[in-house]
Amino acid sequence: MSKKHSNFEEVAKAIKEAGSIVLFPHVNPDGDAIGSSVALLLAVRKLGKKCTILVDEPVQSNLAFLDKGYLSVKSDEENHDLSIAVDCGETFRFEKRQDCFFKGKKTLCIDHHKTSVPFCDYNLIDPARAATAELIFYVIEALGADMDKEIAEAIYTGILTDTGSFRYSNTTGDSHRIVSRLYEHNIDSNRICVEIYENISESKMALSAISLGKMEIFAGGKGAISYVDRAMLKETGALMSDSEGITEDMRKISGVEISALLKEYDNNEIKVSMRAKSIGDVSTIGAKYGGGGHVKAAGCTLHMNMEKALKIMKKEIEENLNSYGI
Repeated sequence: MSKKHSNFEEVAKAIKEAGSIVLFPHVNPDGDAIGSSVALLLAVRKLGKKCTILVDEPVQSNLAFLDKGYLSVKSDEENHDLSIAVDCGETFRFEKRQDCFFKGKKTLCIDHHKTSVPFCDYNLIDPARAATAELIFYVIEALGADMDKEIAEAIYTGILTDTGSFRYSNTTGDSHRIVSRLYEHNIDSNRICVEIYENISESKMALSAISLGKMEIFAGGKGAISYVDRAMLKETGALMSDSEGITEDMRKISGVEISALLKEYDNNEIKVSMRAKSIGDVSTIGAKYGGGGHVKAAGCTLHMNMEKALKIMKKEIEENLNSYGI
């Protein structure tokens, strides 16, 4: 089968024809990846399907409220009917799960990233969407599965986090229309916000403090960059997933347009997370180094030491800003 773009009806048909389904959110899954995956899992289970979510590692603590035993680091399905990439538009973002993904008899991608390219039998990709969770909402409608409070709260989590609580420029009128329909199912938005934004561990806070203390402002105050290395994790007892949010914190600084956080996973393995405010396109930087994402949020992996990676990223950010005349 050719790698084609699919509509909601075609995606629903592919799901209905499958008896066993494995969902694959991107590595280091965020609120959209986890929320979308949980919502889809619950919906397809209502249709009598066997479904699991396969991840590389336990979900970050502020999203654990969504996982009621749905996530697994090991798949029991060796030859499942359908593999679904959720909020993941490039195969490298599966990391160690790539082989398992392609063991599915058929493959499907549901994603909203600008840099996504069709690599599955079915591909529902719409970069105009603020979150993959918006696509999941319409997929569930096409499936005819009953919406309930738990599904609605998972979708809400995805939209909430990928729109920066509806502050980012990717937020659309349809984002709000979908959310208004989710409220019909009595979602507890206050509880969700507390779980996500006001449930920070001491180790996460300590890690943020150390990393922000290493921050460097450059490009005439328009760029901000910092890092998290393994020594910091050991010192604070934090996990690398606890570094989530540091990039956004740097972007909040007055005058900063692009921020970047470099994370040391192994010797000569640095993962870069970038955010842009009003000016700049960080997806082009990510794509240049084999990564990708959105105009305002993107990432990549560099195979070099931290000192060299910091130097390269500063140069790339400065050049990106200069291309916009600042």
